[in-house]
Amino acid sequence: MTIQDLRTLLDYHYWARDRMLAALMPLTPEEFAKELGSSFTSVQDTLGHVYSAEWAWHQRWNGVSPTSQLPRETFPNVATVRDLWAKTESDVRRFLEGLGETGIERTFEYKTLAGDLGSSVFWHMLQHVVNHGSYHRGQLTTMLRQLGHQAPESMDLIRFYRTRK
Repeated sequence: MTIQDLRTLLDYHYWARDRMLAALMPLTPEEFAKELGSSFTSVQDTLGHVYSAEWAWHQRWNGVSPTSQLPRETFPNVATVRDLWAKTESDVRRFLEGLGETGIERTFEYKTLAGDLGSSVFWHMLQHVVNHGSYHRGQLTTMLRQLGHQAPESMDLIRFYRTRK
């Protein structure tokens, strides 16, 4: 894995995130918070979880191990999440660039939310952030359909690569 590979994965991750956020913008406050019986009960909780997890990883890379996800009230609507995530995106990209080519091999020690000790190579963690986002974007797509809304534009990785030609 190279730093350029990780830049490309981040480009994909945020490209797909933006497509998802655009599809979520038309939701009413009631639809955003409606319990739908997924692994996270609502769009609000699922979106909050994905953002919170990325935020937590970034915190760990900076030597802080959060003990819980961000509270639900942090995510009152899609626009707020979009604004929070824009800052986190900038922070994550800046952190990656600060590590440089050799730094992506660095092992970080941290505590999980449950307080267990963890130790992972940076590029493994960043791949996890991207993969985790993809998993939950699939859930959000299903939730949009359950609510009678259009699914987002394709978020497939191959579609992303095709758009970069």
